[in-house]
Amino acid sequence: MNKSLPELKAEILRLTREYSSRAHSAQRPGGDAGRPAFVPGETTVPYAGRVFTEDEVEAAVGSTLDFWLTLGPEGEAFEKELASFLGVKYSLLVNSGSSANLVALATLTTHKLPDHKRITPGDEVITVAAGFPTTVSPIIQLGAIPVFIDNDPTTGNIRVEQLEAAFSPGKTKAVMIAHALGNPFDVASVLEFCRNHDLWLVEDNCDALGCTYSMPIARAKALGLDHLIKLAEQNSCSLMIDSSSLDEANNQKPTTPHKLPAIIDGQLVAYTGTFGDISTQSFYPPHHLTMGEGGAVNIISRPPLKTYAESFRDWGRDCWCPSGKDDTCGKRFGWNLGELPPGYDHKYTYSHLGYNLKPLDPQAAIGRQQLKKLPAFIDARTRNWEYLRTGLADLEDVFEFSLPSHATAWNKPSTLDPRLSSFCWDSSGSTTHCSWFGFMLRVKPSAAFKHTDLVRHLDSKKIGNRMFFGGNLLRQPVFVQLRKDRPDSFRVVGEMTGADAIMNQALFLGTFPGLTKEMMDYEIDTIRAFVRDR
Repeated sequence: MNKSLPELKAEILRLTREYSSRAHSAQRPGGDAGRPAFVPGETTVPYAGRVFTEDEVEAAVGSTLDFWLTLGPEGEAFEKELASFLGVKYSLLVNSGSSANLVALATLTTHKLPDHKRITPGDEVITVAAGFPTTVSPIIQLGAIPVFIDNDPTTGNIRVEQLEAAFSPGKTKAVMIAHALGNPFDVASVLEFCRNHDLWLVEDNCDALGCTYSMPIARAKALGLDHLIKLAEQNSCSLMIDSSSLDEANNQKPTTPHKLPAIIDGQLVAYTGTFGDISTQSFYPPHHLTMGEGGAVNIISRPPLKTYAESFRDWGRDCWCPSGKDDTCGKRFGWNLGELPPGYDHKYTYSHLGYNLKPLDPQAAIGRQQLKKLPAFIDARTRNWEYLRTGLADLEDVFEFSLPSHATAWNKPSTLDPRLSSFCWDSSGSTTHCSWFGFMLRVKPSAAFKHTDLVRHLDSKKIGNRMFFGGNLLRQPVFVQLRKDRPDSFRVVGEMTGADAIMNQALFLGTFPGLTKEMMDYEIDTIRAFVRDR
């Protein structure tokens, strides 16, 4: 007897899971018993990679069998789930983190914004010198002028004390910077600067999904973070309801709120990517979750920005109907825009010179499975950083180790709980919790070797590593040439000593959730032996 279509699909998906569990065991999470054994010196230790199980493969095949293909029901569901996780108004899927940065900044160029807020050619956007180039590229591609300030080499983030020197009255319109390597930048200081000068803040959160930033509630109110405070209060109410329903005899009450943002001990705690006006995510495999290619633009609190961002993502059209749907506005042939004849088809009416930057629906199906695992992934990244930091703790004579923003010192784990270290914090009242993208260290100038010697050695031992992306971008060939061709196309404020230090001394190892204890022990032993032999 022929099987029905649902029966046939169920059989295909059952076989898909069986295939995946046998074919992709090396991509399972680090603590999974189904992973193949690690052989030091033979098995490569990646710096990052896809971490998935048969859940993601089944979701991809299931969506492909449905064959909607272009962004559809899975994409719509993912956008809502990501927005809910972060605590933002909307999330829009795009086909990469770089596209997310392009769409985010393009959104702020729309003619639908007031003149004093619209970014136009020749306006300035403040950014940092060291990082990944596509945080900066959209600024130049859209005709604006990036103004570079330096990085703090310890955190990899912006030196906030240089912000005022970079400001040009009437020209500066925005700050666009990344939370470097899963380390939040000084959000409170950057926000205060933006508020004082009525500037946009675009958070490049591509490397930092799951990081949190905390600040005193009084400061959050002063900075106008009403959208986060309102959500935090709602989440606290939800927690009280949930907690009251639990069986106290089983001691199951949670000790911290289960959802962010939240107010904890007088501090507003929220995910990075929720403080500014727009933020961006990348879902390329090394990132905190993956759908192969992919990214997202998060509209944090201002709904009109969603319409503008959608327009730039979707060919520049004025119509906001999703793929495969018509006339959601109810007056498809009732508009009279531009110099088009009255009633011209709204689906072919264009308000912007846009792009087509949507991902596919099967990608979103994968992303939905990854999103379910995100809390565990975030926790693994934190634990892996702690493990490497503790294992290399006595090498501080040759290495400078990263610190979270606002931290002034790292404290070794106590003997009572060897899993957790702690930090000393500055007097700002703000703290950070890092969902580390990588474990960065800098080779001290006084060491008997250079960072290039170490990365070559690690490569020879099959230990994946990376330098800090493009280093000081101003030293890259593209900017050297740009300085010759169009010297007015960017501006530099002060000396870039921090960015140069990062470029000349820094490297990072992986912290991704596919690492095992055996892999990290091998990394630690290899680095310790390298240092000992010099």
